[in-house]
Amino acid sequence: MSVVLHDYWRSSASYRVRIALGLKGIGYDRVSVDLVKGEQRGAQNLSVNPQGLVPTLQIDGMRLTQSLAIIEYLEETRPEPALLPATHEGRAHVRALALAIACEIHPVSNLKVLSRVEALAGAEARGQWNRENIAAGLEAVENLLDHPGFNGRFCHGSTPGMADCTLIPQLYNATRWGVDHSHLSRICAIARNCAELPAFQAAAPEALA
Repeated sequence: MSVVLHDYWRSSASYRVRIALGLKGIGYDRVSVDLVKGEQRGAQNLSVNPQGLVPTLQIDGMRLTQSLAIIEYLEETRPEPALLPATHEGRAHVRALALAIACEIHPVSNLKVLSRVEALAGAEARGQWNRENIAAGLEAVENLLDHPGFNGRFCHGSTPGMADCTLIPQLYNATRWGVDHSHLSRICAIARNCAELPAFQAAAPEALA
């Protein structure tokens, strides 16, 4: 049974899942859902994702939504290579990092929110809103990385995991919006190490555009 990912090339949430699939070595087909054109609200996408969002992953005869839930499912059903540490403390830390991005930075910067900000206050306010949100969020993540589980390579330990799948797409957005993060030494170290891995390279928006 084929694996199908319904996604958009610039969607942070989709980008996370693409990285995770790559790290797990899971091949898949893509169905593009153009968020700019509003295809997420069309009947075709709503038939697979009633929220009108991306990503949706068709796998094992199911349709899974919400990026972190998808990654957790992949981890539970295909545990190698692991995307979560072996210890309870380590797993809690990785989940906290991932949620700090997926639940705190990303929702306030998604297309629906930014479009509403622009409608209320103009394009300049949209940009300022997004840059301030991303910058503050990444500062917090940098501080969360000051943790015994961080050894200078990835978000936790010596192999990439769920938190790295979440961080790298957010850094793509930061660069796209002109948010400087060069002073965040832990985050920059992670970005350099992830950039060397094929799973991150293949999942990048530039590889799909």
